[in-house]
Amino acid sequence: MIYTFPTHKREESMKNKRNKLQSCLGILFIFFSLSLLIGLFWLFQWVRTDVRINYGQPATNLNLYKKIILSTKLYFSGNELLFDHNDLPEGYYFEILPGESVGQISYRLKMNHLINDAQLFNDYLVYRGFDRKVQSGYFLIEPEMTGIEIAEKIINPIPDKVRMVILPGWRLEEIAAILPRSGLDINSEEFTYTASNPSGEWLPANFQGLNSLEGFLFPGEYVLNRNISTEEFLLTLVNEFSKNVTGDILQSFYEQGLSVQQAIILASLVEREAVNTAEMPLIASVFLNRYSIGMKLDSDPTVQYAVGYNVNQATWWTNPLSRADLQTDSPFNTYLYTGLPPHPICNPSLNAIKGVAFPEETSYFYFRAKCDGSGNHNFSETYEEHLNKACP
Repeated sequence: MIYTFPTHKREESMKNKRNKLQSCLGILFIFFSLSLLIGLFWLFQWVRTDVRINYGQPATNLNLYKKIILSTKLYFSGNELLFDHNDLPEGYYFEILPGESVGQISYRLKMNHLINDAQLFNDYLVYRGFDRKVQSGYFLIEPEMTGIEIAEKIINPIPDKVRMVILPGWRLEEIAAILPRSGLDINSEEFTYTASNPSGEWLPANFQGLNSLEGFLFPGEYVLNRNISTEEFLLTLVNEFSKNVTGDILQSFYEQGLSVQQAIILASLVEREAVNTAEMPLIASVFLNRYSIGMKLDSDPTVQYAVGYNVNQATWWTNPLSRADLQTDSPFNTYLYTGLPPHPICNPSLNAIKGVAFPEETSYFYFRAKCDGSGNHNFSETYEEHLNKACP
């Protein structure tokens, strides 16, 4: 007699075997997963420790994912940052522009052959949090600087060179006012005093004897060494004046019977009176016509210069002027005194200087602002005509 194992018992036995197998596989999977996680965790700890030793602490604002990704990149490729890849024969000033992204900076460093891998350099900046500390300005990259040294250089809050803009029509005090925030190591008071009392061997021969450098500090954009001295700074500005005011300009001054000092005084008035550059030769003609016959110049900006700083308006150029202002007793007040002020009242642009050198040939003796808000002027030959052009 053959015994047949019941079907339902066979199925139950197979089910139990499958369950046991699944349980074993589950346990093996959990064990494998835990082992993998422990291994990955151990590996990450190893990577993290190595990266921190070689590249420093990561930025506190990075999440875990970014820390893992950036640390891994640095672990496998970061050696590039530990060696110099520039072939500079001498120091190179690298400019970082305001608002420039670290990606753009990294790319330009690569294009200038200062680093070897722009993406790796960018990753390092982000890893360290330097992407939020990069400064604008000019930074001196020395030969044999590593990528890490370059990264540390460009986060220095004080660059090696600074860009400074002097606007046409500024007076000495306005230039002095921007020095504390310019990045230059120049004392404002020392600058004002030295420029107002110029003397010394550092000053070029053609500027010796001036009672002030006002008017000769040429407006424009300058890139300057951060540690430039007061005398070197002033010398840079007056040398730029000499580079621009030459040849036919000087010859025209002499042909008009004007010294350079006299011409620049007139140019400073033109600079402050003119709103539109195109009118400068016309305004210059008025002042030259008046000056040639000994007529008072009657220029508001000379009174503004004499009045000085207006605390209420927070400006050196009071506007509008009061009747009391017009009576200010000062040799700069051309409503009270005939002839030219003692020295220029501001530092004029090349356009204003050319306006005096090459004025329009007119018979105008008066001008006043048009009433249309354009900034342009009406010009007149007679005082009566001038009065008739007053705004309603």
